[in-house]
Amino acid sequence: MSVSERQFIIYGITTEGQRFRPSDWAERLAGVMSPFRPMPDSGGHLTYSPYVLPTIIDGVRCVVVDCRLRDIEPLAWSFVYGFAHDNNLKTEDR
Repeated sequence: MSVSERQFIIYGITTEGQRFRPSDWAERLAGVMSPFRPMPDSGGHLTYSPYVLPTIIDGVRCVVVDCRLRDIEPLAWSFVYGFAHDNNLKTEDR
């Protein structure tokens, strides 16, 4: 990502410091968001959206959301942002 592209990171840790469960939450969330991509996937393969990717940061399961999603698909942005808020998860803007 270029310097101008912002990221919203959702950590699998609650604001109280507890690990978020189930352990595959990041992959599930990214899977739900997989249809949101720049161009339709013509290969027929199941892949994550480049805007919502599961990863591990400092040993913590996370989802990195490209902030361009907010302009491309506001309802999808609202969904991931609401997921973090509703589950009381730590987040970071980069």
